[in-house]
Amino acid sequence: MSEENEDFIYTVLSDESYDKAVGEFRFNVNKVLRVFNMYGMGVHVESAQEEIVKLAEDFGQRIRGDLDKPISVEYIRRSK
Repeated sequence: MSEENEDFIYTVLSDESYDKAVGEFRFNVNKVLRVFNMYGMGVHVESAQEEIVKLAEDFGQRIRGDLDKPISVEYIRRSK
């Protein structure tokens, strides 16, 4: 951890709380993307939703300093 991060207090969520937060985020992303169903693009919504969730998780890990990898759709994903 770098010196600049020492002033920050990190909240560690239980696995259950983390999974609940990811589920809430996924649910709301789905609500936003639902509009694409009316244009016949609904088949793509689920995969787009999952990519958005993965990017959000990568972003969260990067800003906490937990992950040093690109925030990119093209980057090979960790299995989870």
